Amino acid sequence: MIFVNSMSDLFHKDVPSSFIQQIFNVMRRAHWHTFQILTKRAERLLELDPQIQWPRNVWMGVSVETTDYIYRIDLLRQTHATIKFLSLEPLLGPLPNLNLTSIDWVIVGGESGPKARPINPEWVREIRDQCTNQGVPFFFKQWGGTNKKKTGRLLDGQIWDQIPKTVFAG
Repeated sequence: MIFVNSMSDLFHKDVPSSFIQQIFNVMRRAHWHTFQILTKRAERLLELDPQIQWPRNVWMGVSVETTDYIYRIDLLRQTHATIKFLSLEPLLGPLPNLNLTSIDWVIVGGESGPKARPINPEWVREIRDQCTNQGVPFFFKQWGGTNKKKTGRLLDGQIWDQIPKTVFAG
């Protein structure tokens, strides 16, 4: 998988829509790759959605860190992206009662770095259980903290690295 602009946001207001179209044209031509795009600008994503020809090899995701950003899921759900995913990281609070209808994948992770805020294992378990109950693949990326390699990614003694089955569909 190839992450598109992992240190920026393709749907930022200062990125011209013509440039976004160019990026999508390149991804469409490179159909043998799977591209992931992640945004916090779900409003602009939905605004530009009618102008985008969504290729099957582009996965679109939104970040949801706390309940304040749950609305991004509904905006993502309204797009024509083939694969829709959630990046619940850094997870900074519980996310109960998630509606995962039309969501193909959920990634959860804690914050990392020197000023990382803690993640509560119960928040992660609750999301895992919601994914399991709603039939959505669950990927637990990391506990985070100041030394994310040391804290690892085991949840209740298991590594959760599920991905959408469509990744193998070609």
